[in-house]
Amino acid sequence: MRRSRPYTDLVTGSSEHREPAGARIDVPSDPRDLAGAFPHRLELDVRFGDTDAMGHANNSRFLTYCESARIAYWEAVTGEPFALATHGQQESMILAEIRVTFRAQAYFGERLTVETRCARIGRTSFTLEHRITAPASTHGPARLVAVAEGVQVLFDYEADRPRPIPDELVAAIEAFEGRRLRA
Repeated sequence: MRRSRPYTDLVTGSSEHREPAGARIDVPSDPRDLAGAFPHRLELDVRFGDTDAMGHANNSRFLTYCESARIAYWEAVTGEPFALATHGQQESMILAEIRVTFRAQAYFGERLTVETRCARIGRTSFTLEHRITAPASTHGPARLVAVAEGVQVLFDYEADRPRPIPDELVAAIEAFEGRRLRA
């Protein structure tokens, strides 16, 4: 079932957008930033429950922000809802590894943008990169908040092992990205 864009989640306030080639959120230059375009954006509100005793979004919440972006990216690429094993799905995408590098703080009430792109496609896995930014607000100027890299594996729950990425999925990701990702 395809959804028309943009999509806005009424519970979380998140919304996602497909971006034209070369698009990226403009923030002040940071040598630690990821260069290049990101074809997918997901906007998320920093909720009160996301913050910690230090008054900013807790580092653990960034894993959830990346998870939300990863699932939204998958649904945008495939045009299908994310497959869940709890709903009887025998195969799906699982997270094998993630690394988040923090650059600035994010605060309650800010609307973050998570930009996502595929960096590479392997035999059974693919790597997504995320760029998280905050707009100018009462907390300061627009800024790069974090960058992340996660490795997703297509997984066969019945066989309990990774499965090869089918050519149709490679083609869908490459079409969405507008470039070749598998040699």
